[in-house]
Amino acid sequence: MTSRRLALLAAGLRVTAKPWLARTATPEQAERDFERAAALLRQPPNLRLLRRGAPRLAWISAGPCVPRRVVLWFHGGAYIAGSARTHGGMLGRLSALSGVEICAPEYRLAQEAPFPAAFEDACAAWEALAALGYAPDDILLGGDSAGGGLALALMARLLREGVRPRGLLAFSPWTDLALTGPSLAENALADPLLPVQRMEEVVEIVRAQANPRDPRLSPLYARFERPPPAFFQVGDTEILRDDTLRMAAALRAAGGEVETGIWPGVPHVWQIFDGWLPEARAALKKAARFVQSSFAATMR
Repeated sequence: MTSRRLALLAAGLRVTAKPWLARTATPEQAERDFERAAALLRQPPNLRLLRRGAPRLAWISAGPCVPRRVVLWFHGGAYIAGSARTHGGMLGRLSALSGVEICAPEYRLAQEAPFPAAFEDACAAWEALAALGYAPDDILLGGDSAGGGLALALMARLLREGVRPRGLLAFSPWTDLALTGPSLAENALADPLLPVQRMEEVVEIVRAQANPRDPRLSPLYARFERPPPAFFQVGDTEILRDDTLRMAAALRAAGGEVETGIWPGVPHVWQIFDGWLPEARAALKKAARFVQSSFAATMR
């Protein structure tokens, strides 16, 4: 059963944010608008966001964290918007609930550098953590929306190289830039936030000249060799619902242990509304338990 706050938020997004996104003229405008909107999101107490290292890495926490364990998280924003700042509140709360620090790379957006720049930055972030002494078992990959797809693309590459991260956590990952998921049509009206009519345009901006089924863009088409445990959360009315469900099925078919939480009536990446929405806090608590259980064997 959904909360009254969720019903109000979904209705508000449907009449404000969704039409606004449908009218957004350029990637640069989308980036600016996301930054402004993020200023309205609530932050957890004791939030710390420090930028250090190269590539551009933001380290996020909101309380004590276990040493030498990290969630490498890639922010969402359709590859054209978002930053550690826009996602700092959500990631700070995830850190506080799990007791694990978050490292959020500020990868290059599509308007800054064409594909495969974002993927190259994701690989560079992994290498940066390795240079700091983190072993693959010390790193859990994570991401939301486009960032979830980026985390999965990175995981596929690492697994091909015989490197196995601790696990993977993703909120409504965008995994198929070929746009073949049935939920794109089935949930076009029901999705409270994302306007499906802009998806092809965004893909054209993001992919440059690449095949949209390139596994660095669309991990749904990647090969996963002995994947680690994965945990997904997605809304049942999202246009990207089937990007999550098909990705989960692919990892299970590859022998992975996968848990998928499907939430009724929530907007895309509703976890970012923590502090306003009880469903956001509930989802983050479940995600934090996955992080803790993933590291449990090495945190004793």
